[in-house]
Parts: sequence; structure tokens; C-alpha cells
Amino acid sequence: MHPVTPLRRAWAPVAVLVGWAVHDPDQTQRQLARLTTTTLLLGLAVLIPAAALYGFLTWWFTHFAVTDTELRIRTGLLFRRTAHIRLERIQAVDVTQPLLARVAGVAKLKLDVIGTGKKDELAFLGEDDARALRAELLARAAGLAPETAHEVGEAPSRQLLHVPPGVLAVSLLLTGATWGTLIAAVAVPTLLWLATDNLWTVLATALPLLGAAGASSAGRFVAEYDWTVAESPDGLRIDHGLLDRTHETVPPGRVQTVRIVEPLLWRRRRWVRVELDVAGSSNSVLLPVAPREIAESVVARVLPGVTVPTGASLTRPPRRAGRCRPLWWRGYGLAVTDAVFAARYGLLRRSLALVPHAKVQSVRLTQGPWRRALRLADVRVDTGANKTVTARLRDADEAAELLRGQAERSRTGRRDALPDRWMA
Repeated sequence: MHPVTPLRRAWAPVAVLVGWAVHDPDQTQRQLARLTTTTLLLGLAVLIPAAALYGFLTWWFTHFAVTDTELRIRTGLLFRRTAHIRLERIQAVDVTQPLLARVAGVAKLKLDVIGTGKKDELAFLGEDDARALRAELLARAAGLAPETAHEVGEAPSRQLLHVPPGVLAVSLLLTGATWGTLIAAVAVPTLLWLATDNLWTVLATALPLLGAAGASSAGRFVAEYDWTVAESPDGLRIDHGLLDRTHETVPPGRVQTVRIVEPLLWRRRRWVRVELDVAGSSNSVLLPVAPREIAESVVARVLPGVTVPTGASLTRPPRRAGRCRPLWWRGYGLAVTDAVFAARYGLLRRSLALVPHAKVQSVRLTQGPWRRALRLADVRVDTGANKTVTARLRDADEAAELLRGQAERSRTGRRDALPDRWMA
């Protein structure tokens, strides 16, 4: 790994001491009061070299190798761990650069692998080395020979969309969650102060609420700043981040679900947000904000041959569904095309979920006693990303027919689907 990598682990012994101090602040204050300046300096003289030695040893005992069939990562100072990652099971390889890593000119690789919930990573490599290794891993995952994959380099790309910072800022201001958390962060502490006159209670409530408000607005702006989507043979590439830069890849053919989200205040501008479910991957956002026409063209590249159903083509549940969900039932809708199962839900914040038939793992019909009396049922479609898309409050006869038809469409869809290969 890169020589600056030891700094990544050197802070761990210091973090242990800080955690102990925060756990019992009164005891910590009493112990520090007893220490002299000489003792504190001696403690620092021992702690800093010990932290540096720990960081160096963890770097020294970390190795990786790329063989013909797998990536091997060996780590551990006291407890050794060796990961064998089959190249054909790699979903995505992301290059990320935290702020300090950008200053040092290094980056880390994060690997999404089928069947694992946690990303393996290599941190840190030189920026050029990280991109070269990423290109080689993607080429190997595509089935290229090792001697060819090493020479392929990063595949060329063509930019499809760039989200201007001004548009992103306006979209966040027009999001209900932003204003909801800000109002809560102001109103709740004020009411607690009037009721209790206890400063600590107010602070304990206000700080988490302010943190949530910051994460829903400023945090998202920093994370989604300079969002760029480009098309390449190895999938759609996404670059974003103001402080921490991230270079992600949406693998072709492995997207399980696409959701087109349309908040209430965005509709006049015809803006939408596009989210993804990818099996074994944590990449969940394709477009933070974009005009609907452009978003649909990008979705067509993620799901080839799929046309996003219009609002007019979505059928609502029968009117008696209002007895189960007064008013909100009007936000539900369903459309089944030759390519996808499409279900809409939400009245103020609409969300249209698209599931290709080939990605459906199972289909279920659920019906409680009240819905049986009203002859209503839900049809649930499960995907390979452990997520469920539900067509809510459908007529019972329609739901039964949908259950039978969807099982057949899923079977033929998997039979006719193209193989999920990199750069195919």
C-alpha cells in the first residue's frame, strides 16, 4: 500500500483513550488533575511513538495480489484475515478520495461483491495506481485474459449529465424533509425549554435535531456536489463530492430496481430524483435531481429497452380502497409492460418503482381480514437486492391474475435476458 497508509491506523490507540475519557468524564477530570506537566509530557512521548508503530505494523502486514481468478487481500497484526474475492463476482469497483487523501494524492478502492453485505477495500493506493488497478479488475471481471487486462487501461467515457450546484441547492430547498427537520430543530427545543427550564435537556434534544437538519440539506449538498454521470463500456460512471470525491460505477445488467422520485415542490419544474437497487452494492443514487425527460433517457441506458410508463398509463386501485387508505389511495398506481413491473405510491412524494421481469425473484399476494372483506389485495414483488416493490390495494381478482401472470413473465424474462457481463 502507499507509504502514507500508516497514518490511517495510527489514530486508533488515541481513539481508545478518548473513548475511555468520554465514557467517564468526571473520573477523567480527577485523574488529569493529579498529573503533573512532566507526567503528561512523558505520556505523550510514549503514546505518539506507540500510535506510529501500530500504524506502521498494520501497513506492513497488509498485502494484496491479483491472480488469474481472484483478488486476495491479507490484513491483520494479531488476528490475520485473508479475503479471496472471485473476479467474476465483483459488482462494482469505486475509487474514493477523502479530503486529506486528495491532499496527499492517494485514493482507496471499494469493492462491491455479490453475496457480501460489507465492502472490502484497499486503502490507500497512489491515485494513478488505484485507477489502473480498478481498470484491470473491471477488465478481468469482463473475462479478458490477464495479459490483455493489464494493458486495457480505463475505458473511455462520454458525459451524459452534469448537475449544476445552483440546481442542486434549489432542489434541496424545495424538499419537504429539509424544512421539516429545520422546523423540528427550532420548535422542539423551544417547547422543552418552556416546559423544563433545563439547559442540558434542551441541548440533548437540539443537537441531534440540528445534526439531522444539516445531514438532510448541507450534508447532501456536500455529498452530491458536482454530480456527473458518464457512459462507458463498463457501465454508467458517477463522480461527485465537494470535500470527499467519489468515483462510482453502476454495473450494466445488474440493476434490480429503479425508482423515480418526484417530491411535491419539484413537480412544477418537472424535476425528479432517480434511485437504484443493485444486488450486493451500496450505490443507491443515480441522479440527485434532473429534468424528467433527461432522467428517463438515463434510465433507458440502465434498463435497455424499458420505457418509463406515463401517469395516464398507471391504473389506480378501485374506489373502495379509500376505506383502507383514505385520500392516500389516490397516489397508488400500477402498470405492467412487456419489460417491467411498475408500481407507484405516495401522494405528496410520488415514487415510481420499475422492476425488470428478469430480476423478479418471487411474487406474493397478501390479504388481511379487512381487505378480504373489501375484496382487495397487495401484490408484492421481491428482487435480488432483498427489496420488495408492492402494488397496493388492487382488486382481488386482478391481483390473482397479476400473481399468475407475473410468475410467467419472470420465468420467460430470465430465460431471454442477456448475460450480466462487464463490457458485454
